[in-house]
Amino acid sequence: MTGTKAFDGVFTAGWMRRFAEAVAATEEELTRFDQAAGDGDFGVNLLTGVRCALAALDRLPPGRQAAAVPLGAAAGAFLDEVGGTSGPLFGLVLQELAAAAGTGPLTGPALARGVTAALEAVQRVGEARPGDKTLVDALHPAALALRGCAPGARPDDCLAMAAAAAAGGVRRTRALRARRGRASYLGERASGVPDPGAVGIALLFASAGGVPRTLDVVLLDDTAPTDAPAGGPDPLWGPEPAPAGP
Repeated sequence: MTGTKAFDGVFTAGWMRRFAEAVAATEEELTRFDQAAGDGDFGVNLLTGVRCALAALDRLPPGRQAAAVPLGAAAGAFLDEVGGTSGPLFGLVLQELAAAAGTGPLTGPALARGVTAALEAVQRVGEARPGDKTLVDALHPAALALRGCAPGARPDDCLAMAAAAAAGGVRRTRALRARRGRASYLGERASGVPDPGAVGIALLFASAGGVPRTLDVVLLDDTAPTDAPAGGPDPLWGPEPAPAGP
């Protein structure tokens, strides 16, 4: 891979700032989704999180830093300062990305390790699996996409693949019946609505390459790959268990 300096803390700080800008631009849309399929506070909580993350980034010392530093600062802001479920879960994702990045520039293999570890951490906390209509439904295909990146691939190219895969996961949540969280009590009322947490995860990955100012980039692009090869076990978790009762 060439130009590794471009993927140090300058890149990850820019990524976090673009994510904050994207959340601010789409907060009303995120809130509408959560009003239909959750507590109605997801957009506000995510906006609070990215604003706290921006403040944490502004407190970092000047100069070039390892890729992990801005990611860790953003993770701490989400974990320490944001309520609800979204703060801790997004904090865990960013924390695992920071841990995988280590002391050097961001790489494709580090992204794959970090997102896989993030998926494991989120599942330990929330006990959700793919198909439960949670943010796992976006994080899981993103992890698979990153694991499929060539070891020498550019990190931004890997993140673009993860963004497309996560967006595909978001769209599939429209047809799912929620089995976790408040949405699981709403039954058919949440039918046809994408899971807000999954939308937020897809927005995080999409922000690596630009600033999505509308959720159309997540909801309308139908070119994303599927989670796993049809008819085979999940490459990360093995065969899916039989779903619980209705």
